Amino acid sequence: MQNISKLFSKLIINFFGMLNIKKSFSNKLNFNIGLNSLIHNKKFYETVKNINEIELKINSQNGEDGIIDFLTYKLNILKTNFVEIGVGEYIEANTRFLYDRYHQRGLIIDCIKDLKNKVSSNVNLWKGELNIVEHSVNANNINEILKDNCNFEIDLFSLDIDSTDYWIIERLKPKISKIFIAEYNSVFGSKYDISVPNIEKFDRFSYHYSGLCYGMSLRALVRLMKNKGFYFIGTNTFKNNAFFINEDYPFKDYFKNFNKINHLDLETYADSVFSESRNKSGKLNYLRGKSRLDEIKECEIIDFSDKNGTLKKIKNIIN
Repeated sequence: MQNISKLFSKLIINFFGMLNIKKSFSNKLNFNIGLNSLIHNKKFYETVKNINEIELKINSQNGEDGIIDFLTYKLNILKTNFVEIGVGEYIEANTRFLYDRYHQRGLIIDCIKDLKNKVSSNVNLWKGELNIVEHSVNANNINEILKDNCNFEIDLFSLDIDSTDYWIIERLKPKISKIFIAEYNSVFGSKYDISVPNIEKFDRFSYHYSGLCYGMSLRALVRLMKNKGFYFIGTNTFKNNAFFINEDYPFKDYFKNFNKINHLDLETYADSVFSESRNKSGKLNYLRGKSRLDEIKECEIIDFSDKNGTLKKIKNIIN
């Protein structure tokens, strides 16, 4: 019986060993295919008209990897130091490929339990200087977290936590990075300048069962980032992440071939078609279009069309 137990244990160990080998092989294959695709795309970098033309997904959720490679190339950032807030287990993240490629300095932050062990199973920590911080981020603690954990000049800053992202950015110092990526809520549409209130322990599904009321509108984000010394360069095709460039790198000098962006007309960047809404039982109900905003019409938001921002219900601004 003891021998059978030992044999069974050995089989289990071998099985999980095979899984790790497969995972390692899969990661290397994905990296090399992605790298070759970026090298191929680079020949188009001087002629593209907008960032959507060079999207490519390697480790990012959508096409952000391609956009990031293009922007770092245009700004002549050879090896990118980064901060990313909201990374999950670092399987799908905006900076994952950057770390695997250059092994530069980076700070990643998420509130997932046992974050360091989960991340270390996906990347080679010994190759670079990746600081992993397990912490919930809000407007009150963001600067303290950065002060304690970020001792380098930031080339790229990425924020995506489906929360009070507006209020976190508001607390950041101007021109904190060369490139800034921030998630916005396309459900809020293109014409409203709004954000959820600054609630310290905000949770999108606690705030409304649908999960549709979170973050900020694109118009609010573009205005806020302008105040922080950045200009809007576009969004991913999925229409949930917006990209900004530090004003020290003027649009007319670094993006001469780009189509001009009309900051007053943002409809192109906010008419998303993805559907992640839930019903009261927590099941996907696939609401689309204006029905999404109507679903959360009783939710309170801050309306910045008033100079200082006013607490209102969504129904009071859409009617």
